[in-house]
Amino acid sequence: MISLLVFLAILGILIIVHEFGHFIIAKKVGVRVEKFSLGFGPIIFRRKVGETEYAVNSIPLGGYVKLGGDNLEEYKGASDEYLSKKPGQRAAIIFFGPLLNYALGILFFWLVFTIGYPTLTTKVGGVVDGMGAKDAGILAGDRISSINGEKIDLWEDLQRIIQSQKAGNLVKVSLLRGDKEYSLDVKITAKEFNDLLGKKRSVGLLGVIHGDEIVKVRHGIFKSFSLSLDKTWEITALTYEGLWRMLTGQLSMRETMTGPIGIFILTSKVKGMGMIALLHLMALLSISLAIFNLLPFPALDGGHLALLMLEKIRGRYLSLKVEHILNQIGYTLIISLAVIVTYNDIIKNFGDKIQKFFGK
Repeated sequence: MISLLVFLAILGILIIVHEFGHFIIAKKVGVRVEKFSLGFGPIIFRRKVGETEYAVNSIPLGGYVKLGGDNLEEYKGASDEYLSKKPGQRAAIIFFGPLLNYALGILFFWLVFTIGYPTLTTKVGGVVDGMGAKDAGILAGDRISSINGEKIDLWEDLQRIIQSQKAGNLVKVSLLRGDKEYSLDVKITAKEFNDLLGKKRSVGLLGVIHGDEIVKVRHGIFKSFSLSLDKTWEITALTYEGLWRMLTGQLSMRETMTGPIGIFILTSKVKGMGMIALLHLMALLSISLAIFNLLPFPALDGGHLALLMLEKIRGRYLSLKVEHILNQIGYTLIISLAVIVTYNDIIKNFGDKIQKFFGK
């Protein structure tokens, strides 16, 4: 029950922030906002304040802001209607939803880096037979202090340096063993594997296994902000590359995309790991929501932006017939994607149990 409440709270925050982005810019440019809704389906709460009705619906898997005169069927030509505004103003209304999700993701990452996050130290937990570390004499319990003269304290820094090395390279490893310091030349081996995007990569290996010593790493406010921007850019670039590889058949959708079921299961696992883990998850989800909404598909914010660009070029609205067709295509694509992703989540997380239930 607690996992469900945490899941709904996270989803609610991300959706409210997104819709508030549309809402606040609509108000700023003078567009009438008729409804601000969290969720879909039967209404469980509603309240009208001024010209806007605020509602909470029974299915909390989305939300929307209803703007006055936002389609040709309703448009009357009044100055406070969406279609009365210039394309640039309408584009700002649409774009500000994903933009606020980006801002929220950056904020959460900023908090993670500022408050501090747990990470492994360079204390060695074990060595691998037949690899450079063991051959050179590194032992469990040693603490690696530098690689090729570069001082390190964290396992992530050790990985960064070693994985960039090529097979056969010799690296100078300085380590502490008790009160004594040793300097050893260790030969790098390499291993090929598929990365997150399904691309084959060759990485250098030292042949050491991390220990279980963990420290809390925190940074100053300005450094944390810079790191949060870097992290956001890294996730964005990685996501778009992954989407391209999926579209071109180089990457499996089943292994890389997840929906509400997968997010709920992930939230259930993360909530027991503390607030920092939850903030990290919320940052990832908020940025992912922004990226998804900016895809140029009908019914998504990116699709609306693409149509506005087309309208700007043509100098007139799309016809009512074309608008209906595009909306139907958009909703069909979204529903189809939701069904596929949900099916994949079920198979990925419950496939074994389903097979056992049916005796296969």
